[in-house]
Amino acid sequence: MKTIKVLVVDDSAMMRRVIKEILQTDNEIEVIGVARDGEDALKKDVELHPDVITMDINMPVMDGLTAMLRIFEHHPEVQVIMLSSLTQNGALTTFEALELGAFDYVGKPSGTVSRDLHVVGKELIAKIKAAALSKKRRRPKLSKPFPVKKSDITDFKNVNKVVVIGVSTGGPGTLMDILPELPADLDAGIIVVQHMPPLFTASFAKRLNDNCQIPFKEAAAGERVIQGQGMVAPGGVHLVVKKNNAGECMVRLTHLPEGKLFTPSVDVAMCSIVEIFGRRTIGVLLTGMGSDGADGMVAIRQAGGMTIAEDESTAVVFGMPRAAIERGGAAVIAPSYTIATEIIKAVNRIQ
Repeated sequence: MKTIKVLVVDDSAMMRRVIKEILQTDNEIEVIGVARDGEDALKKDVELHPDVITMDINMPVMDGLTAMLRIFEHHPEVQVIMLSSLTQNGALTTFEALELGAFDYVGKPSGTVSRDLHVVGKELIAKIKAAALSKKRRRPKLSKPFPVKKSDITDFKNVNKVVVIGVSTGGPGTLMDILPELPADLDAGIIVVQHMPPLFTASFAKRLNDNCQIPFKEAAAGERVIQGQGMVAPGGVHLVVKKNNAGECMVRLTHLPEGKLFTPSVDVAMCSIVEIFGRRTIGVLLTGMGSDGADGMVAIRQAGGMTIAEDESTAVVFGMPRAAIERGGAAVIAPSYTIATEIIKAVNRIQ
């Protein structure tokens, strides 16, 4: 059996040891070397030619982001998983790394030196395996829309159509391909459910807001779902939509149901939204491991709504879209660079 060759890069000797111990628990992974900083990582990559690199972000001599870009110059097919601190600064650097080619990230639970890294050990192993299986793809880029001034939030009308987008591994980069292409006057509200830690979602929503024609924010309990506004489900809780006594569609945040593999769950959000909007729901399922969102897509399609799944040709990980397609939940299957167009067509088709 061919093992996955991994290079571990971290400036902390303890972290290098802990990461190596975690990875050695899986017989499909072989840690072929460790590096103490970005400059050392460049040398070790040339010597060892790994399949996957786990890369710390904050390091002396050369930081992880710079090292990743330098490594890609001579070893473009290698996959890099960033290990980042769960802070606002960590989030911003992580998103930049993802947009520049990192496969995914794993958050260090308790700071730069996390003695409890074992709590995310299964996640790290799963992402290394997914990275090794994934082909390195360049998505065709559409030209960005001409910047427009976002309307003040009080200008927006109550919503009668909702686009709900589910995404996981590879999501931030894919969403940045799609959401900036949506026009400011889109006749629908948008809810994005991205598997992401709690401290990352607010920063990600701000990044989307800075790059999209439609305003985006992190969803908060009690907010109305509004036409022409985008919301990102906060990490650590499920987002559901309920109607209040005035008939307005409101965001609710809950820890129920318990036992879901991901919080926020795409299935939980999609099923609550289609319960209210029925055929006026557009479900979109993008790259990600597992099957979260597949049942929600089936429910939307059965209710007469529109469903769009990302095609394997662009999906960083073809897990979630594949599950939706196999269960009959995808009416349209499209590469990421045409999904914005498919969303606009679906919204305009619904009267």
